[in-house]
Amino acid sequence: MLGLLLLCSSCRSTAPFPSIDLSEPGWQVQQGQATWNLGTNKPELAGEITFARNADGRCLVDFSKTPFSLVRGRLAAARWEIEFPMEKLHFSGGGQPPARLAWLQLMQALIGKPVPPQWHFELRPAGGWRLENPRRGEIVEGYLEP
Repeated sequence: MLGLLLLCSSCRSTAPFPSIDLSEPGWQVQQGQATWNLGTNKPELAGEITFARNADGRCLVDFSKTPFSLVRGRLAAARWEIEFPMEKLHFSGGGQPPARLAWLQLMQALIGKPVPPQWHFELRPAGGWRLENPRRGEIVEGYLEP
């Protein structure tokens, strides 16, 4: 996974995202369960997912295995950010989020934006969804409570 992340474009010249208070007006927060399979012959990770979106277009995702946050991602107007706290990795930039980062693509899909052609996103019954990159074998799937 580290090699994959190092290939991601990153930009440290953008200002850090301001902290987010999900109790502020405008936030819709959903929680659920998810699994993340990084590809063939790699272990699958299962955990809790929190997805939040604001009426102003900001959104965030947090994938965790209690008590550890595994992935945190945020999108705003023309910026993105993703962290892998356990590996002490942080990437951010402007414009469209990198196509290779599943969690950023998941947020795009959950707010109704198209995903890049290498990804396939499918909504399922009862709040379920599946995001898959068949070429790499990476899959993120789960559900969110309303």
